[in-house]
Order: sequence, then structure tokens, then C-alpha cells
Amino acid sequence: MGIEIALIGNPNSGKTTLFNLLTGTNQRVGNWPGVTVERKSGKVRKLPDVTVQDLPGIYSMSPYSPEEKVARDYLLSNRADSILNLVDATNLERNLYLTTQLMEMGIPLTLCLNMTDVLVSQGKTIRLDKLSYLLGVPVMGISALKNRGVDAAIKQAAKNRRQTLEENSFPSYDKKFEAAIAQIIEVLGNTVPQVSARFYAIRLFERDLLVEAEVDLSSFQRQEIDEIIQITEEIFTEDSESIVINQRYAFIEGIAKEVQTEDTDFKLNLSDKIDKIVTNRILALPIFALVMFLVYFLSIQTVGTMWSDWVNDVLFGDLLPTWVQSILDYWQVASWMQSLILDGILAGIGAVLGFLPQIFVLFVCLGILEDTGYMSRIAFVMDRFFRRFGLSGKSFVPMLIATGCGVPAIMASRTIENERDRKITIMTATFMPCSAKLEIIALIAGVFFPHNPLMAPSAYFLGMVSIIFSGIALKKTRFLGGASSPFIMELPAYHLPKMLTVLRYAFNKALSFMKRAGTVIFSLTVLIWFLSSYNLQLRPVETDASMLAGFGQSIAWFFAPLGFDNWKATVATVTGLAAKETVVASFGVLYKNTSSSGLANSLLADYSVLTAYSFLAFNLLCAPCFAAIGAIGREMNNLKWTLGAIGFQTGLAYLVSLIIYQFGLVFLYGHEISLWIVIAGGLFILIVYLIARKPLPLKEDIISLTNLGTVQS
Repeated sequence: MGIEIALIGNPNSGKTTLFNLLTGTNQRVGNWPGVTVERKSGKVRKLPDVTVQDLPGIYSMSPYSPEEKVARDYLLSNRADSILNLVDATNLERNLYLTTQLMEMGIPLTLCLNMTDVLVSQGKTIRLDKLSYLLGVPVMGISALKNRGVDAAIKQAAKNRRQTLEENSFPSYDKKFEAAIAQIIEVLGNTVPQVSARFYAIRLFERDLLVEAEVDLSSFQRQEIDEIIQITEEIFTEDSESIVINQRYAFIEGIAKEVQTEDTDFKLNLSDKIDKIVTNRILALPIFALVMFLVYFLSIQTVGTMWSDWVNDVLFGDLLPTWVQSILDYWQVASWMQSLILDGILAGIGAVLGFLPQIFVLFVCLGILEDTGYMSRIAFVMDRFFRRFGLSGKSFVPMLIATGCGVPAIMASRTIENERDRKITIMTATFMPCSAKLEIIALIAGVFFPHNPLMAPSAYFLGMVSIIFSGIALKKTRFLGGASSPFIMELPAYHLPKMLTVLRYAFNKALSFMKRAGTVIFSLTVLIWFLSSYNLQLRPVETDASMLAGFGQSIAWFFAPLGFDNWKATVATVTGLAAKETVVASFGVLYKNTSSSGLANSLLADYSVLTAYSFLAFNLLCAPCFAAIGAIGREMNNLKWTLGAIGFQTGLAYLVSLIIYQFGLVFLYGHEISLWIVIAGGLFILIVYLIARKPLPLKEDIISLTNLGTVQS
């Protein structure tokens, strides 16, 4: 049988880089059962009988987030033969907190200190032999970025496994606390696996609700454990959870003092010097704006566009249609089938995949920012900015995730303890342009603003401004007001990006996008072709007389104040609820053209520049795709809040698009004042009032002796 090693560590410890070094291309990527947390595993290139399971980056084994629960459940399943715990050597004390919890699980552990080269540059040293002696586990020093010591570390982890280890080592705490844990282990008996009995005992001592629900304890056992906890709390004069935390850090601090040495002269390292500029109170936001401008300039206006033009004009505009047409003619395929393949499938999917190069370049840029450590600085800077308006900095992390996909961004809101802040984040996170919305941005920017490099970044900042101002307005309501939860985060040291890691990250994102094009988008393009080619009597007709045209014309009036009352734009907007990529696919099918010049000419003939931007704004801010709506429903766990969130997103999108279009008619085209312009002006004043007004009194239950039991229940 093969050896399975669990790779685990804190976020920003270099775990992804190490995993890629160990496995290369021998990776399997998927999701853990029941959650959208990414699951990666792979065979070690130089040890084919060893499989590495890359667990999510976490700070502790307390299952407050989906990532922590996934890691804990996997390790408790006893599938892993060994644990390779990756630790950031420059932040030893913080990283060792997770190590103490992993040691208690009873699985042989190898401690791997990463970034030892950075440690040396900081004038610090760690005595690996002494750290190994004090912890009782093998300790290896590596530099994943420079590929130093990696082979020796994985070989040590493969050697240090269940079958070869005679006895596990555990952290040693205060004698009084150790006595309490020993008593709980004795009470548990055979109720839990003996190999992880200490882990369960400590979790029960902390009154972990999930563990209490999982472990089948008798009433006698529960009573005995409660008595042990109460006595220990009286001895330490602290609650049980604080006792465990303090015991762990006392153990860690003692070890750190023994093994760490550093130069006595204090000096700023390179990361500190860079941070003095990029996190400066005055310069931070302009630098962030410049960085995002460059990201979109490279992906939408220059590098990405060169390849997208070739894919649209040559591959899907000439080569593939000509080749497929010749094959269909040779096979004498029926005309309706030819129309389905050429005007439906090829036109729809071609319109979507035509922007794949731009998406790839975008994720290369974002991957570089993440790998260098700048993304963490963005979150830090935005936390400082958000707090000026009473918002939580924790909300910005899901917003960063939303640039890839809205579903995991909504799921990431679970890490926000404050229920009101969590709901605000769920309602606003999808305003950020995801990879699917990037297609709409690229289409509008390329057709209507080909020489304006500010258009694409403006869509990103429109989403961010909408998040900030809608968050301020929601924070001033009775239902979602209140103080924001504190935001504590780590700023990792800067380092040069590893291009192999960045390219693999971008490739996986592009591959995921292509899979959607081959499944969801394929199905929708076939449906759109059918509805746009036949009438209600199922007779083939021109597009303007089809079922889809009738549907679009029946609801086009709703979008008339926004400028796009053309039924094709209406249909594209509605189909975007299934998947945002379908907006572009719908245009490709309805206009029966995938080449850049052909589709561009059709769109320019039907829409003005102002109408196009209004259309873009609405589709960026309105209710997200069905998958994201489902995630909102699961996280809200309340139908009223779910419908309220969707209504809020769609309503805000309508208001913003209405104001953009109506004000644009007056200030850009010199139109006279009309009723809709007056309405748009009134709504603008209302929005300003909702943002600027004083917060309303909170709607909270007042707890008294008469209703204490009701409120607690």
C-alpha cells in the first residue's frame, strides 16, 4: 500500500509552493465533499508510492470555518499515515500554535521550517536540533521558494509514519492541567479512538460543541467531564477555553526562547521598507488604484487583447466555422442542424472562449500580486479605509475572493463572527467583477471604448464603490447596524513570485472557465438558439419573429429607462442570471457572429456608448448567477433575507444604471429635462441621504430577568 501524507500549515507559509514542487503536474484538483473548499492531492515525483494531500491553510483546528472543519475531519478519519506541518520560520510562535494541536491528534508529525533563507537575512537563527528535542518530533529546515531541503523533508515525513513510530510525543503543559486531561481521557475510555484520545479530551475540556455532538457520551460521562472542567476552572480562575489557549502559548513561548536567537541591533528589513510606502496612509489607496489600473490595462487593453483578437477573428471567426461548414456540407447535414452547430453552439461558445486569453492574463496578474504578498497589504489598507465608515475590514477578504468567483466569496463570509457584518458582506460581495463578468467588461470595452484604458478599471472601481456606499447605507439601518468586529491579519514578507506557481494558478482558473463553457454555456447556447430560431408553432423563423424575440419584447419596457430597450440586450441580461458568461454567448447567438469586427459592428449599430456602459453597470451589480444565489440562500439560511439580498442587488443595479443613463443624456448629449431625469435626480438625492444620515437606533432584544430564558433560546 502507498503512503499518504497530509500537508498542512498556516496561510502564507509557502504550502502551495511546496506542494507544487513535490508533485509537479501529478495533481488532482476538486472539492471536498459537501463544501466548495478546493481539494488538491498528488503523487510525489521522486517517491511514486507517496501521495500528498494538500489541506487548506488554517491557523488552528478549531472548526469555525469550512477550511478548518475540512482539515480536522480529514485528520480524524485516520487516513493520513503522516503529517508534514509546514511552518513559517520567521513567525515561529504563531505557527507553532497549530503544531501543538496537530501533535495531539496522535498522527506522526514532521515539522518543516520554511523560509529559512529569509530568517537568515533578518539576522535570526533557529536551532533545529534543539527544537526537535523539545518537541519530540523531527524538524527539517527548507526554502520552498529556492527548492532547498525539500527532498529531505518529504523523505523524512514518509519515514516518520504510523507503521514505523513506536510512541507519539505530546506538548507538556502545567501539571494541574495535565491531570485534568488525564482524568477526562480515563472517563472517555473506549468511546473515542485511543490514538486521538488526547485531542478529544482537550476539545471536550474547551467545550467544543462540534466534538460534543460527535462523541457518543453517556449522561454519566458528561457529568464527570463537567465536574473535572469546573474544578480546573476554579483552580486556574479562568474559563476552560482560556486555560487551553494560555497553556499552549506558555509552552510555545518557552520553546521559542530556547531555540531562537537574533541580532541585538534593530533594523528594518526589505518588507518593512516597502510597507512604509505601499501601506502609507496617504499613498496606499493611490498605489492600489494604480496597481489595479495596470492589471486591467494589461489583461483587457494590451496583452490579453492581442490573443483575444486572434481567437475571435481567426480561430472562431474564420478557421473553425470554415472547417466545420466544409465537414457539414460533405456529410450533407440538414440545414437546421447546420444552423444549430454554426449559429448556436459555435457562435455562442466561441463568443465566450474568445475572451479566455484576457481572463488568463488577468489571473496571471492577480497570481503575481498574491504570490508577492501584496494582496494581504490590500486587505490591510482597505480595513483601515472601511473602518472610517463603520464597516468591517474582514469583509474585504471575501471581496478579493469574488474577483475569481462569487460562490466561494459568499462562503468565505462564514469567517466573520458579527452576524450583521456577515449579512452585509453576503449582500455586497458579488458586486466585485468575477471572471464571468470580465467577459462583459472585455466585450463592452473592446467594442465601445477600444482606445480608452480607463474603461475596464472603472468597472472594477464601480463595484468597489457600490460595496462601500451600500455597506454604509445598510450599516445605518436598524437591522444591520452596530459595531464592526475587529480584523486581525498577518502581513507575510515580500518575495519574488514563482512563475511556475503563478502560471499553474492561472491555468487552473482558465481550465475551470473552459469547463463551464463546455457544460453550462453549451446547454444554454443550444436553448437560446432553439428559442431564437422557432416560433410558438415550432416553425423556423427569422430571429426577430422567434419565441425569444417575443419574450424579450414583452419585458423590454422595464429596461427602457436604462437605455437598452432592445430585446436582444434584454434577453442577454435575463440569461445572465443562469451564468454571467451567457450574456456574451447570447449576443454571439442572436447576432450570429463571433468575429470581433462582425459582432462589434452589430453592437455599434444597435447601441450607443452611453447605453453600453449603462448595460455594463446593470449586469455588474444585479443579482448574480444561479450558483451564487444558491450560496446566498445557504449562508443566509432564511428565505426573507435571501429574497431581500437578491432584491437589494437588483434594485441597486437598476438605480445606478438609471442614474448613469439619464444623467448622461443631459450632461453628455444635451437632452432636455424629462420625467425620467427628474426621477433619477430624486433617487440620487435619496441615495445620498441614506448614506449621509445618522444611524437609526438598533433593533435589538432588551434582556431582562423576565425574558432571559426566551432571549437565550
